[in-house]
Amino acid sequence: MSDERRDNARKDLLCTSEALAYQKRYAADLKHRVVDRNEPFVIAQADTPHEIFHAMDIPLITNQWWSAYISAKQLSPEYFAVMRERGYPGNGCRYCSLGLACTLAKDPARAPWGGLPKPTMLVARLTCDCIQQVFEQWAAALGTEFFALEAPAWTRKDPRWFDAANERWEEVFEPRRIELLVEEMRLLIARLEEKTGRVFSEDRLTALMERINEQEGYIAEAARIIGAARPCPVSILDQMPNTMIPQWHRGSDWAVAHARRFRDEVMARAAAGAAVSGNERIRLMWIGAGLWHDQGFYNALEERLGAVFVWSMYMPFAGPQYIRAVQGRPMHALASRICSMNEVLHLPPWMNGWMVSEARRCGIDAAVILVPPDSRLSQSGIKLTRLSLQAAGVPALLLDADMVDAEGWSRDAMVDRMEQFLRTAGFS
Repeated sequence: MSDERRDNARKDLLCTSEALAYQKRYAADLKHRVVDRNEPFVIAQADTPHEIFHAMDIPLITNQWWSAYISAKQLSPEYFAVMRERGYPGNGCRYCSLGLACTLAKDPARAPWGGLPKPTMLVARLTCDCIQQVFEQWAAALGTEFFALEAPAWTRKDPRWFDAANERWEEVFEPRRIELLVEEMRLLIARLEEKTGRVFSEDRLTALMERINEQEGYIAEAARIIGAARPCPVSILDQMPNTMIPQWHRGSDWAVAHARRFRDEVMARAAAGAAVSGNERIRLMWIGAGLWHDQGFYNALEERLGAVFVWSMYMPFAGPQYIRAVQGRPMHALASRICSMNEVLHLPPWMNGWMVSEARRCGIDAAVILVPPDSRLSQSGIKLTRLSLQAAGVPALLLDADMVDAEGWSRDAMVDRMEQFLRTAGFS
């Protein structure tokens, strides 16, 4: 492994270190609660109703965050080698299976935090073929239960779904899909109550949903400020942790307060004319999950090319996909938030409709679309999105790389490829 992957990525905001420190404290507290006090605990995919667990005071770890954390610790190559040694196919989705790989390695001395403790349950939506296989085998390896949620087709194909998602969510996301997820969430709640002895309160969920609306409003405001500012005041490496770490704890006092602090720091930097790069020439859009094993790649583009990633999906997603008018129906409002979370990020026409709109809002010059080779869902809408962006005057590069697997990755080669792409696109 080259030393370049070990370089610390530059982060400029004070609240970034606060978010990272909070997550570290949370991890230590979670292990104490689960191992020492025998409290319940859940591992869940990002597109599941975390609010149910929060309302029941059941701590959780998000599988995608856990994979990103393992990858940032440079452990993914050896864990995927363990999977190959055990006969797993080499073309599985890395993002979803890295947690399973860590469990199969059975090496607490090397694993972050010594590995995850045994969860009460694993929860995932069946959004692609690999999910059921990965989670069933992970549950078996951990000696626990897997609770699956359906992902039914979405027939209302409105490319501008984001215009009405906050208030007219039932119309946008379809009553039958919402009702199905509400039924499944009630089954999930019943199972959690049976296994943990904890009682779900719909009033508590309502209060949590309102707090989440406040939190997402701050993040959405920060996204609007960054999109309008010239030069870009906040790098992608500060945007991602200050959005996603609070999202894993959404609605908590800490998460709401942190989102406000982040908004305030973004506002102050924009007002002061602070810049990510002293040589900003090109405003870029990053489409896909973060490049967790080499976040310094983003800094390298800023320094060498004056190319700044103004946009990534995490921040602007907060406004249209998380904010919901509760309307006295918290379970249904929550279901509308969850039932299409992956679809709007990965499937046309919702993906490309939103991203073209966002590119125009932020004055994007060019886009980079991450193409993890063995992740079907992440590849689903990329070609149509690329065509849509190009039709809107935004050239787009398909970057063949995995978000958590560093095998075959070279930062220098990829920066060279970016430079060639931008030159070909007319940015000399």
